[in-house]
Amino acid sequence: MVTKTIIMLPKSIQPLHVFVVVLSLLLLNYIPVLGLSSAGVEAANKIRCIERERQALLKFKEAVDDYGILSSWGNEEAKKDCCKWSSVYCNNHSGHVTMLDLHYFSGKISSSLLELQHLKYLDLGGNMIEGRIPEFIASLSRLQYLSLELNLFGGPIPHQFRNLSNLRYLDLRSNNLEGPVRHQLGNLSNLRYLDLSSNYQLNGPLPESFGQLRSLVQLDLSLNSFQGIISEAHFSNLYSLQVLDLSFNQLVLNFSSDWDPPFQIRQIRLAFCKLGPYFPKWLQKQNKISMLDISGAGISDTVPSWFWDLSPKLNFLNLSCNHINGLLPDLSSKFTDFIGIDLSSNRFTGQIPPLPSNLTFLNLSKNMFSGSISFLCAIFSTEVFSYLDLSSNLLSGGLPKCWEHFKALAVINLDNNNFSGALPNSIGSLNAIEALQLRNNSFSGRLPKSLNKCVQLKIIDLEQNRFTGKIQAWIGMHLTRLIVLSLRSNKFYGSIPQDICYLNYIQVLDLSQNDLSGKLPQCFSNFSALVQSNSSKGSTDFTYTTYQGGAFVSGSLYYESNALVQWKGQEREYGNQLGLLKMIDLSSNKLTGKIPQQVASLAGLVSLNLSRNNLAGRIIQEIGQMKMLEALDLSANRLSGEIPTSLAYLNFLSVLNLSNNNLSGKIPSSTQLQSFDASVYSENPKLCGRPLPNKCPGEDTVVEPPISTQEDEDRFITSGFYVSMGIGFTVGFWGVFGTMLCNSPLRYACFKFLDRIQNWFYVTVVLNMARLQRNL
Repeated sequence: MVTKTIIMLPKSIQPLHVFVVVLSLLLLNYIPVLGLSSAGVEAANKIRCIERERQALLKFKEAVDDYGILSSWGNEEAKKDCCKWSSVYCNNHSGHVTMLDLHYFSGKISSSLLELQHLKYLDLGGNMIEGRIPEFIASLSRLQYLSLELNLFGGPIPHQFRNLSNLRYLDLRSNNLEGPVRHQLGNLSNLRYLDLSSNYQLNGPLPESFGQLRSLVQLDLSLNSFQGIISEAHFSNLYSLQVLDLSFNQLVLNFSSDWDPPFQIRQIRLAFCKLGPYFPKWLQKQNKISMLDISGAGISDTVPSWFWDLSPKLNFLNLSCNHINGLLPDLSSKFTDFIGIDLSSNRFTGQIPPLPSNLTFLNLSKNMFSGSISFLCAIFSTEVFSYLDLSSNLLSGGLPKCWEHFKALAVINLDNNNFSGALPNSIGSLNAIEALQLRNNSFSGRLPKSLNKCVQLKIIDLEQNRFTGKIQAWIGMHLTRLIVLSLRSNKFYGSIPQDICYLNYIQVLDLSQNDLSGKLPQCFSNFSALVQSNSSKGSTDFTYTTYQGGAFVSGSLYYESNALVQWKGQEREYGNQLGLLKMIDLSSNKLTGKIPQQVASLAGLVSLNLSRNNLAGRIIQEIGQMKMLEALDLSANRLSGEIPTSLAYLNFLSVLNLSNNNLSGKIPSSTQLQSFDASVYSENPKLCGRPLPNKCPGEDTVVEPPISTQEDEDRFITSGFYVSMGIGFTVGFWGVFGTMLCNSPLRYACFKFLDRIQNWFYVTVVLNMARLQRNL
């Protein structure tokens, strides 16, 4: 789980950064009090800015591409007063520029800014500035607020920054900064906010001089490569510290057992820092915590009894990806405020006890909990409880019947348990449900028709159960937002309804290993997402609501769905790449008739499995149009006739199985088709030619393989294909990295990484739109 606040903040704003927004608003609100003026708050129209400062700003503009955003800046008579320019604020009395708030430009930062020696506030965040951070910024000695976040700065943090003795706020997050942080920042005794997060390329040990930042309130060093030991000296004088985030570094926190921290902290994020093997005892002294994340901390201990009485105001608790064992106590009265709990990927045992009735989310997956889940009916925070993951436990029994109360529940994952019985009708009352995952249980009976009201559903995964009955037409008619529909390995029977073709967004359709009969639908071309050969647009990941800092925050938690599919002959679980997968699997049923020609219209399909049915007739000649196909299995049917020559045009085909049919004639000649093992063509007595041992009549005659011209290749390898490759690489990299860290999604780290990509994309779009408007 990574994390969704209902104050309407943009999704890119993390709880840690709410302080930034508040501080910025306070600064803007008090501009008149501080004697500042701008285009909107000018108090004395006759006061004009200092001429040398005006010229300095114009030189700054010359060095950047502002896409028309700075159109109010100029030499014209009407623009002589720079205090009226957008993003510029001046002191009412002296006329000096004291504040610059500049966004959405590219280029370089001109050293002309050195003329603005009265500058107190400089915000250049959210731009496309490359290169190193200019050292001359450190000469702006009056600076109190400096924000350079969300740029492309590289190299080290300038050591001259230690001269900014008046600095109170420093934000360098989401850049490409690298190297160690030695003594550049240790002298900034007035610093209250420091954010160096999401730079990754930053490393080395943290200097003990951090412990001298006695005014520091918030410190965020997450998502970097810092390493070494953190000791009590690093916090020796941090009396004011309230927010600490060291997550996703290579740090070891080594404190004595009797250490008494000098601060009372409110938010602690230490994900994948080394704290264990014992539970950190120093936490016992912290009784004001509202957010605690010590996931992946190497703890192999039981939770001490004092921990559950630590802070009644706790809103967020994450102990996941450790080796914590033992039983959970009754938590129903431990927390007085809304709370989200993640205890996944541990070794908790026993029954799930009564839990807080004011839950916002709950993740107990990958443990050894047993018994029923009747505790759910005691949850009263039904308007905000949005996420439930109890997968991969030993839970059993039927589902409770109180689902009508959960108005906000978006994700239910009960995979890999021992649940049984029919689904209650009340489950159709989940108006907000987007993902329903019940894979690998013993559920039975028919699907309740009330599910047709769950029109927000994007994922239904019911595979490996004992559901029965016909596949109802309302699935296609009402659940039109479905991206994944997996009913594999159940006892569904009857024909596949034509209405299934209303699923325009479907990317994974798996109805295999059932008792389905009748002919295939003639409407495959209606699967719009499978017809398109460009990159996938359907998202199988979800954000949801939690309660942080006294407010509901949407978009701050992140859930990555998964599905188990047959891919290239093997059973694989897909998580972060599920949204890129495009496949149809109808294998191991009793389907009859011919393969519809409309199947060839599925140009974006990467896997088609119709094996082990009773399909007859020829393989469609147009199959070569399915240019993205990587896996094709038509084995164990009653197909006849020759293999279409167009099959040789499928350049990405790496898995093929045409065995156990009635195919005849010569296997088309191509480097690819002859490279497959002979077994993929076996049990077709009238089939001949390489790689089969039996030669065809006139075998010595050379038949040239089909040649696809460069023009043909370029027509099908579109820009969408390259986009798919790029996304696949990025998502694949983080999937591997996440697996290395913990056998679950990267939660907070992945969310912040995607958040950074989202912000970069947003800035790029704004810049390009501004450039286009200027050109028009």
